[in-house]
Order: sequence, then structure tokens, then C-alpha cells
Amino acid sequence: MVKVDDVKLDHILNALEELEYGSVVITVHDGKITQIDTTEKKRFSLVKNGS
Repeated sequence: MVKVDDVKLDHILNALEELEYGSVVITVHDGKITQIDTTEKKRFSLVKNGS
């Protein structure tokens, strides 16, 4: 198993801390983290106006 450096761990933890709804995808190539993608979801409730 390869040791993950602190910079990459900090990026992952920061992405998780800032995320309310969504996902964090960690891409690994040849046993090493090569990319971190964050997808954030924003949801809005629908308000119907009564007439």
C-alpha cells in the first residue's frame, strides 16, 4: 500500500468539510491519487403561489 501525502489528504478533507450535498470522486492511477473531483448539489424547494 502506498502512503498518501498530507497535501492530498488535506484536499480531500477540505472538499468533504465544504460539501453539504454532493460527491467527492478520487481518481487513482497506478496506486496513486491523480485527481479529486467535487460535485455539489444545490436543491431548491418549489413554492406554489395560490391565486
